[in-house]
Amino acid sequence: MARRTYGQYCGLARALEFVGERWAILIIRDLLVGPRRFTDLQRLSRIPTNVLSARLREMETNGLVQRRIAPRPASGVVYELTDYGTELEPILLSLGAWGARALREPAEGEVITPDSLVIALRATFRPRAAPPRLVSFELRCGPAVVHCVVDHGDLAVTDVGPLPGADVVIETGPALRRLVAGEVAPEQALADGLVRVRGDTSLLDRFVEMFRIDPLPASQGGPEQARAGASTVHAG
Repeated sequence: MARRTYGQYCGLARALEFVGERWAILIIRDLLVGPRRFTDLQRLSRIPTNVLSARLREMETNGLVQRRIAPRPASGVVYELTDYGTELEPILLSLGAWGARALREPAEGEVITPDSLVIALRATFRPRAAPPRLVSFELRCGPAVVHCVVDHGDLAVTDVGPLPGADVVIETGPALRRLVAGEVAPEQALADGLVRVRGDTSLLDRFVEMFRIDPLPASQGGPEQARAGASTVHAG
């Protein structure tokens, strides 16, 4: 199938031709976390198989994604970003932080995936709020479990899965957005059962400050305003 174009000699137009199709940016989001098998990408993001095949083929053609054989003990083909594709990371992190400001309560059927949670942490991290020491966090948001390590102001590690020996384990759900948006104080969230903490409880306040989301201007309700009454999320 011929590539759809805007017919304009413009860098932004070319970028949209490369990553503007449905699901393309979310595939890149997941590959920024690490190489993934086709089945991993399809399962984690619930992309229709035919659409995923088309997007990966297009991104391979455009030099954003490549295939390789996974080393032992794993096996099979994995997809990973090329150097050119990886250059999208700061752009997508900025876009993700911008979009996070317009989030409200998740609508029925909207999912939180481990990869999306990892990228959310990278996108919203505030180095100036980090402690001057090594500290580790495990974050559980429904079935999605991720972890991060902050080393003297640097977000040294963000990855999927639990972290044995983490300084603090934070368990929550959709209330995570309210917490980092400053709509509910950490102590109130604990008292109301919106969040549970194991380990160094003082690090909950630090976590909230490090990953805080700025509010929209008062005149901007955001495109999700109509969803404010919804409260159910299915984590995948």
